[in-house]
Amino acid sequence: MIIMYLQDILKLKKSFILLFGLIIFLSSCKILQPYKQPDIISQEKLFRDLAANDSTNIANIPWRSLFTDKLLQNLIEEAINNNPDLQIAVARMKKADANLRQSKSAFFPTLNSFADASYQKNDAIVSGAPALYQLYGVTSWEADVWGKLRSSKHAYLSLFLESEAYKRAVQTQLIANVAVSYYSLLALDAKLQVTEKTIEYRNSDVQTIKLMKDNDLVTGADLVQSQANLYSAKVTIPEIKQSIYEAENALSVLLGRNPGPIVRGSLAEQEITASLKTGIPAQLLANRPDVQEAEYQFRYGFEMTNMARKYFYPSLTITATGGFTSTDLSQMFNASSVFWSIVGGLTQPVFNQGQNRQRLRVARANQEEYLIAFKRTLLTAGEEVANALHGYQNATEKISLRASQIEYLQKSVDYTMELLKYTSFTNYTDVLTSEVNLLSAQLNSINDKLQQLQSIVSLYQSLGGGWKQ
Repeated sequence: MIIMYLQDILKLKKSFILLFGLIIFLSSCKILQPYKQPDIISQEKLFRDLAANDSTNIANIPWRSLFTDKLLQNLIEEAINNNPDLQIAVARMKKADANLRQSKSAFFPTLNSFADASYQKNDAIVSGAPALYQLYGVTSWEADVWGKLRSSKHAYLSLFLESEAYKRAVQTQLIANVAVSYYSLLALDAKLQVTEKTIEYRNSDVQTIKLMKDNDLVTGADLVQSQANLYSAKVTIPEIKQSIYEAENALSVLLGRNPGPIVRGSLAEQEITASLKTGIPAQLLANRPDVQEAEYQFRYGFEMTNMARKYFYPSLTITATGGFTSTDLSQMFNASSVFWSIVGGLTQPVFNQGQNRQRLRVARANQEEYLIAFKRTLLTAGEEVANALHGYQNATEKISLRASQIEYLQKSVDYTMELLKYTSFTNYTDVLTSEVNLLSAQLNSINDKLQQLQSIVSLYQSLGGGWKQ
């Protein structure tokens, strides 16, 4: 019996040598195509006419260093810890990680165990054992000859990296949204303060016009106009307060908390001193999460096309079965009860109802779609960078010009009021016009400051800043 076992082992060894020789030969065929990053557009003018030769990039600045307001830092930290969208992105990463782990497990053989007991009674059977007991295992392994499993693993790796980039993109967007909402809230506070101060001045105007009317220096129409001018300012207060109330609630949602008041500073305190450098367009691929996400999605499509091609080639599967079988349960684990078998075979698809061709066509179409989406994302990124930097430059210019405008409008209000008191060369309509223009300019100056801050946030986000610690 020992000699028979040795002969079986020798035969098995020869079979395995031939089988693995075949695997090595087939694997030497370069079917698997390596991934290469697509060169889809020229990046020289991606930022339009902005000079982009310096690799210094504001996106590399941690958000705590860019936003120096401690109250804003606390709000951003709270949002990162509690925002529902960011928590969803983390859950998406966990799901992608589970799929990636499973794709790696596909390289290992499957193993199943079985235990059977059967009993048969038949009066026609004169001899033979009516009972049969079996305890055995079956393992199967598919050799990754053509790289199908490797393509699957690479595809799921791309999905995991895509989910990771998506999480960074959500964080970048979240930080930008919190900062913009915070600055908008400060701007509303500033508008409320300016309007309340304007109401104080106009209250004083009404009292002055009353005295002037009593002295026959102005008419009753002028007094009525001054009162209407007062209420035109007062009526905006509820609107501004409603906007503040809604802005606080919206910011609370971003923070992942119930709607409520927001502790904040003032618009005048907000200063961002970081150098606004855009870097070079090629850095968008390294810094901007949504661009990375789009590329990983394309890479996933590329690997799925790779895998779809492999279905046209034969698959090599090795199956082994071994265990114990006996008609007598007490003799179950004797040496004579041992049995085993190993089978290796090639399966070549011949006709599969067109599923293989359909799978390849769909994979190629998806890959083409992902490539176009990648290109669109990169173009959009370049557009946003150019718009943000240009918006910052224009806002800065407007702030300087608006300061001069307000200075002269304030003088206009003072001069016309003095002329109304002491000369007959003017009337209250001139005062009214100058006061309305002054308030409008003051409110617009707040909008200019807000636009400047929002442009900085937009530039930071569009370059991919916010996810680096």
